[in-house]
Amino acid sequence: MAAEESRSLLGRPAPDAYPRVQNKKLYLATFAAVLGPLSFGFVLGYSSPVIPELSKVNDPKLRLDSNQASWFGSVVTLGAAAGGILGGYLVDKAGRKPSLMLCSVPYVSGYIVIISAQNIWMLYFGRILTGLASGITSLVVPVYISEVAHPKVRGMLGSCVQLMVVTGILGAYIAGITLKWRWLAVLCCFPSCIMLLFMFFMPETPRFLLNQNKRSEAIASLQFLRGPYVDHEWECRQIEANVEEEGLSFSEFKNPSIYRPLLIGVALMFFQQVTGINAVMFYAETIFEDANFKDSRMASVVVGSIQVCFTAVAALIIDKTGRKVLLYISGFALGWGPIPWLVMSEIFPLKARGISSGACVLTNWVMAFLVTKEFHDLIGFLTSYGTFWLFSAFCCMNVIFTAFYVPETKGRTLEQIEAYFRRS
Repeated sequence: MAAEESRSLLGRPAPDAYPRVQNKKLYLATFAAVLGPLSFGFVLGYSSPVIPELSKVNDPKLRLDSNQASWFGSVVTLGAAAGGILGGYLVDKAGRKPSLMLCSVPYVSGYIVIISAQNIWMLYFGRILTGLASGITSLVVPVYISEVAHPKVRGMLGSCVQLMVVTGILGAYIAGITLKWRWLAVLCCFPSCIMLLFMFFMPETPRFLLNQNKRSEAIASLQFLRGPYVDHEWECRQIEANVEEEGLSFSEFKNPSIYRPLLIGVALMFFQQVTGINAVMFYAETIFEDANFKDSRMASVVVGSIQVCFTAVAALIIDKTGRKVLLYISGFALGWGPIPWLVMSEIFPLKARGISSGACVLTNWVMAFLVTKEFHDLIGFLTSYGTFWLFSAFCCMNVIFTAFYVPETKGRTLEQIEAYFRRS
């Protein structure tokens, strides 16, 4: 029996470990968690319809010039970078579930500040708070989903993170057609409030509970997530085989099993942002206005709709095609949108998951800030053609990096992925 378990840990999962009939409560837990990325998407999409409106308001204390508009769009990424650091601490100390529930506070607080704004600095502060919540969300939700899902559906459920982000962006674009900027902020509050309510009834992840020596609670969590017809003890032993009770010291980052996945995760986040996607999403309406589109708002909605459709396609096929195949495809929504977040949640060992994920999220949002803040300066220096050719060159570099350094994680348990890095 022990030899059989050892083989299943290092190779493929035992054939009867995850039956075809899946428990619906796993999908309910995933839905509750991805309400966070939906909120995150509303934060990202908010600036696109709002910047043109705030550039024309009668109140001079709230009117944005071109420089202030770039700060309004990009300052959210500074808050998100700080949120990545805070999220890396919270996810290990407070747990995955409480960290998600805490995200609702800065989301709602930030929008309240924006709704009541009397000057530009209040707008900036509100954006920073919503950015802080987005940074925590972007770290915690992929970790939560990867730890509650099983290998057969982890890719699909993990891709739902990016799907809900682009859905939130599209929702902000559509709502921005009819709603004024204050009422749009009111609407943006709702997903995070619903997430707080739903997450209250969801379990903590079994891996976090076992890492805290709470075995009975971990079994209860597995019973909720897997249903009554699965061998919970088998999966619990699989996880326990890789749980290490001692804390993580900085000297351990010399260990290839820790620094190699960290470097891969950081590189994935760097390359995701230098594709220039957030510059397009943050300033979609302004870009279409500059391109002399007759209806720039509707053009933005079309872009958002395409993002949602192709991200949904990626979620449906990712567990069949694998991660690397989709990263070779040029489209952002099919590959470089959802997959870096998914891979980040899969490759880190349990004891380094918080700090390593925090480093990745920090990298992502710092690069997002640089790209979105300097986007207009790049266009002035390189012209529009040169700027987008530069983004294209980085896309080519993405493919080369993927081919040589990114491992395929399709169909493997998190414990098998950790064992892979220990052996290599």
